[in-house]
Amino acid sequence: MPFDARIVECYNTTVEGYAAEASKLLSLFARAGVSLLAFKAISLRPHGLQFTLIPNDGSMMTAGADAAGVKLDGPHPALLIQGSDESGALSEIYDILSRANIRASEASGIADIQGSYGVILYLGQGDCEKAVAALKGH
Repeated sequence: MPFDARIVECYNTTVEGYAAEASKLLSLFARAGVSLLAFKAISLRPHGLQFTLIPNDGSMMTAGADAAGVKLDGPHPALLIQGSDESGALSEIYDILSRANIRASEASGIADIQGSYGVILYLGQGDCEKAVAALKGH
């Protein structure tokens, strides 16, 4: 099953409030020209959101955050894998990583986007490089 794997940078930030604050944060990065490959928002109690943002260009993300006074935690390494949506594709990826002794601490994915899928695997820096080598060697 063909797929592309590359190391990406993840940044975390927290906002108070929900939709209105999320809109402000995402608009800020859009105005700064930041293109997001992926993002995740997790509700925090009592009222807030923790965002994980994965930009196409980390330097644009940090410049936009600095200009707006937004504190970012990162960059943290992750692995972005994209491929054609075939039954068992994710199982094969996890099998390759397992044989290489690589463990994902977290994953997020989406499938059936015009016949494709994407998954973000959160790994340590050394494991990201090792995972790319294992997946490309397959």
